[in-house]
Amino acid sequence: MPTPDAALRLAADAMSAASEDALVDVLLEACARMGCSWFALTHHVDFLAAPGKGVRIHNYPEDWAHWFDSRGLGTSDPVHRASQKRMAGFLWHDMTDFSPERPGDAAIFARARRHDIHDGLTVPAHLPGEVHGSVSFAWRSRAAATPEALMFAQSIAAFAFEAARQISRPAVHINRPRLTDRQIECVLWVARGKSDGVIAQILGLKEDTISEHLKNARERYEAPSRTSLAIRALFDSAITFGDVAGG
Repeated sequence: MPTPDAALRLAADAMSAASEDALVDVLLEACARMGCSWFALTHHVDFLAAPGKGVRIHNYPEDWAHWFDSRGLGTSDPVHRASQKRMAGFLWHDMTDFSPERPGDAAIFARARRHDIHDGLTVPAHLPGEVHGSVSFAWRSRAAATPEALMFAQSIAAFAFEAARQISRPAVHINRPRLTDRQIECVLWVARGKSDGVIAQILGLKEDTISEHLKNARERYEAPSRTSLAIRALFDSAITFGDVAGG
């Protein structure tokens, strides 16, 4: 049964998990407590287009995962879209109350049911400066996710997601572009809407120097413009939304 005591223990187990296998064991026990079969802890990225750029741990059927990835649904799946509009978790059968259905959504859910993935629940995992993520649990057959299961999942999801981030951090960031402190400074002022000339005045440098720093930063991120450079630096946590607002 999904009791508060069990949730506290599983949250502690998730925080102390030192490997992906240990975290999988925690998520499997959570499934057993809630009476569900499937779990998916993931960043909302296209894992085929950008392998190694996000965290994902799941036990969904491989055929479903392959179909999901082959269509690039990591960034557009209806459950993922809905989670980006919420701070708290939600039941899938309540999604349309706050996230309108789009053409193609029904076909995605129909395909999931072919793999015995029916109702479920999702807890968003949002970190400023990082791509959205979530922790989902799903039920087989016609069983329905319940409010009690949602409260249980909400109690452990954030701890599980943070554990997954810490476990996978070396792999996720192995190819991460590295900016110098000065480049980060310049990118931050770009994100605050400042021109090269104004940034030069603020930092006490020549405008040509600022332009060179930003050119090198764009090359490291393969960013075609100042705007895309700032966006990629935000998603990579080189700068944060708090840094930008703090200016």
